[in-house]
Amino acid sequence: MKLKQWRSRILEQQRMFGLFCCSYSSQTAEAIAHSGYDFLIFDTEHCPGSLTTLHAQFLAISSTSTTAVVRVGGLDAGQIKQCLDLGAHAIMVPNVDTVAQAQVAVSYCRYAPAGKRGVGGSVRASRYGRDKISGDHRPEDAVLMVQAESRIAMQNLPQIADVEGVDVVFFGPNDLAADMGLLGQPGHPEVVAAVITGISQVRAAGKVAAVLANEHACDPYLSAGASVIALGSEMGILVAGADSLQQRVRRQHGEAQP
Repeated sequence: MKLKQWRSRILEQQRMFGLFCCSYSSQTAEAIAHSGYDFLIFDTEHCPGSLTTLHAQFLAISSTSTTAVVRVGGLDAGQIKQCLDLGAHAIMVPNVDTVAQAQVAVSYCRYAPAGKRGVGGSVRASRYGRDKISGDHRPEDAVLMVQAESRIAMQNLPQIADVEGVDVVFFGPNDLAADMGLLGQPGHPEVVAAVITGISQVRAAGKVAAVLANEHACDPYLSAGASVIALGSEMGILVAGADSLQQRVRRQHGEAQP
């Protein structure tokens, strides 16, 4: 039911806000989900999560309205299949630069004859085999997000967005900035302009545009038509809060910063 509602909200282009989840703590995931975020992106591209920790995190947020997105490490059929069998509501594939790569990503998320996803038996996504899969009864497809993070991807964007089965194009300003020779400057005017142009192209294709942008940077992207915003990460919130607290207390009491 949660997957069906999530797909519906995504495709209706309702605004949704979420966070990347960089820790592998089920307790942290549960606590953040109760804040009311629409989604958490469990990042297995850059962070040390495993299928076991993902399972625990999925269970931790299952009683909330927050949906589970997994950013996989790359275009890997095995990893995508296991995350889908585990019950991920969406798969995010990084570094999708071409139409061919987008088509492969779609095929890994869909059962034959539309794709190449293997059929698992006693897996969590099918309530351990209770939900039968047949030609007449197919489960709801998970949402597929492909990331546009390079100049090549931006050049191919209209065609990538037009691929049937791609639901969301997610812009990664950090990697795009690096590829544009602007490492560490995701807010550079050239990067922002490129993403805004890309959002317009994705919307023109009838697809959903998403972007990583904090609360101070998301306004131009929302105005351009992005409807899914990742506001940062739970680890970023933790670090910023911890640093700010100790700095304030030391200043208040005349103590030197470590």
